Amino acid sequence: MRKELSEMSCQELWELFPIFLVAHSDKWNLYYNEIENFLKCKLSKCPVERISHIGSTAVSKIWAKDIVDVLVEVSKDSDLEHTAKEMEKNGFLRMSTEKKRISFNRGYTKEGFAEKVFHVHLRYAGDNDELYFRDYLNDHPQIAKEYETMKLQLWKKFEHDRDAYTNAKTEFIQTWTSKAKEVYRERY
Repeated sequence: MRKELSEMSCQELWELFPIFLVAHSDKWNLYYNEIENFLKCKLSKCPVERISHIGSTAVSKIWAKDIVDVLVEVSKDSDLEHTAKEMEKNGFLRMSTEKKRISFNRGYTKEGFAEKVFHVHLRYAGDNDELYFRDYLNDHPQIAKEYETMKLQLWKKFEHDRDAYTNAKTEFIQTWTSKAKEVYRERY
């Protein structure tokens, strides 16, 4: 019998849920719309200000992990933990908690990934750099392709080390997010 996910070490989790990239798929927008509607319904009594599709699955035509990333922004004067508890009641597994950020997933099982997998990032309104990065990549396909190329190179190197994979992308993401914020100013 397999261990519960909560009983597994990071290494065991990374083996069960490796980094893998696939060609862009239109299903990601459908999955996003489905989870957005679900969240709007289940969080209807929470102070949600915006729900957004973020991450590489929200960027046209580039390879990505087959995981839809979602940003849920709540009002700055609300209790983040209250919304987090509502998410947990509705099938989201808390992955990390920081002072002003809580991350969840859905679609991770003891047998591996489910058909639909989501990472949901719960934050206060305005903590949304990912929106600028997403928009910049969609508006600048050549930069998006550079990002895709880098991710493809990192994939096998860090297939079983999510932290290293994420860290290796950080400088690129920060550089283009800063540029996006200059270009788009107060878009969000």
